[in-house]
Amino acid sequence: MIKTVIIYTDGACRGNPGPGGWGVLIKYGESSKQLYGGDISTTNNKMELTAAIMALKEIKEPCKIILYTDSKYVLQGIEEWIHNWKKRGWRGANKKPVKNIELWKELDELRDEHNIKWNWVKGHSGDPGNETADMLANRGIDEL
Repeated sequence: MIKTVIIYTDGACRGNPGPGGWGVLIKYGESSKQLYGGDISTTNNKMELTAAIMALKEIKEPCKIILYTDSKYVLQGIEEWIHNWKKRGWRGANKKPVKNIELWKELDELRDEHNIKWNWVKGHSGDPGNETADMLANRGIDEL
């Protein structure tokens, strides 16, 4: 039987670009795991993508994953835009290379290992999982 894992991801940046962090809350059954990290000079979008990548890297076997992000950039990118980017050789509608291409390629590869339902959650709205991921992302910056 395939396991169901719930994941919350978030990225943060103080200045854009500036110091940034990413945070992840992974829940499986009664157990949970928290991950976070940071980068001294990055962007908010890079940290949002990194959070999703680090979360999926942590899952060591194919699972059903319910992933929550407050980033419409990540959600729309992975569900809508990526298909055309790949058809156009990783170029956007403007014919220029996709920003954060290496992160998008890594996320695309990792998602193929699982059955993922991507969900958007409004940030800073009291959702406990999102609030935890946000706190972890900020810890990633604080501990740089």
